Amino acid sequence: MNLKEIKEMINLMNDNGLMELEIEKDGMRIRLKKTGAGQEAFSGPVVIEREKMPQHQAKESAEDTYSAAEKTVEIKAPMVGAFYRAPAPEAPPFVEVGQEIEPGQIICVIEAMKLMNEIKSEIKGKILEILVDNAEPVEFGQPMFLIEPL
Repeated sequence: MNLKEIKEMINLMNDNGLMELEIEKDGMRIRLKKTGAGQEAFSGPVVIEREKMPQHQAKESAEDTYSAAEKTVEIKAPMVGAFYRAPAPEAPPFVEVGQEIEPGQIICVIEAMKLMNEIKSEIKGKILEILVDNAEPVEFGQPMFLIEPL
């Protein structure tokens, strides 16, 4: 993707009133997100990641996030919003304690500004603990799950 394509995506967001846009193209994924009034501004970089990362490199970067003493990983809230364990009140939860999860598997939903954002696991592991109750508000960076990597 080049700068012109990214500018076109930003114009698309502005023209249609979108707060967030994620596009995959040519093995690359770009996610654009803007803040609205009343939200804290995050001045971090736009994340562009390659889809096909070599296995040894992916393993090394995941191991950097493990707690050295316990070999556990926290999955943290990527945004402020309401945490939901299931897609609907009467539906079963996405995951349970003791369940094994795969990369890309939906583990919860965070509602932010009336948008339901699916949160997906980035690692393979087993859920040791769910740290947030259903329908509870979460803050950016707040731990939601404790995972044992597999």
